[in-house]
Amino acid sequence: MVLAACAPAAGPAGTAGAATPAAPAAPMGSAAAGCESGVFPGWPTPGQVTTSGIIPVLASSEKLVGENRLLFVLVDDQNRPIADASLEVEIGFFDLCADPATATEVVTPGFAWGIVGQRAFYVATPELTQPGPWGAAVAVRDPATGVTTGAKLQFTVSEGGFGPRVGDPAPAVETPTLADVGGDVRRISTDPTPEPSFYETSLDDALAAKEPFLLAFITPAFCKSAQCGPTIDVVKDAVKAAPIRVVAVEPYQLVYQGGRLQPVLRDANFVPVEAATVYGIPTEPWLFVVGADGTIASSFEAVVGDQELVDAIRAVTR
Repeated sequence: MVLAACAPAAGPAGTAGAATPAAPAAPMGSAAAGCESGVFPGWPTPGQVTTSGIIPVLASSEKLVGENRLLFVLVDDQNRPIADASLEVEIGFFDLCADPATATEVVTPGFAWGIVGQRAFYVATPELTQPGPWGAAVAVRDPATGVTTGAKLQFTVSEGGFGPRVGDPAPAVETPTLADVGGDVRRISTDPTPEPSFYETSLDDALAAKEPFLLAFITPAFCKSAQCGPTIDVVKDAVKAAPIRVVAVEPYQLVYQGGRLQPVLRDANFVPVEAATVYGIPTEPWLFVVGADGTIASSFEAVVGDQELVDAIRAVTR
């Protein structure tokens, strides 16, 4: 579907001119010139989108060399989220410096609810082979109408990220537990319906036990992404289907005042706890599945599908 051209049309306000999902053939030398200028034939400049309808938003904070888990959101020309599991989506990825006309691979992304019935994400797992400018060509077919729309965007791939990646050793950091607060989970979690077992084990002790575990940086009360509540609910359901130890960590420094946890502020900003700094999480929530050998087996930014998380847990607990 990505390589099947759809008719160009005028793009909505705020976007560049329309384009099909397939990139046109580029003149000789244009890729090298584009690497210098950031301008590639048939591709929008960074921060712009070419579209014949839908507008894709690449929501991931990290785009790194190697295998990635990229989150895409689809919106309409009024910036309203498109959340429809029936849509048929394909995404082609292009190494623009190598060949802006030929996809390195075409991916059918998974579908994951952010907030059920309101906000959805399309999860793609491409292999991005080198740093620099890349392109994503998104094709969306509505099976109800048979209409396919396409859009393209440019993004930058970096060599390294904010913290440890899949395959790296999980850093050992002491984190608060129920034992530190006299067993009162309200003093350690902002989850309105917390699962106490998630707060029984410190991160360093979980690693020392040499058993698989799920590390969850999550703060339902102070979540900047508004995704912590839905994601912790996914975690609670997933561990019922695939049991595993959970180490839940509030990523910001908190103090218990007036019967509730309050954030510590520095220059009007939240202050990250040591574990959040060591793991380099740029947003929240963030989940890591860690194997018995202490290696990070899976990493999930913000959103994870129910079955996606169950599968990741079973991969380290079988």
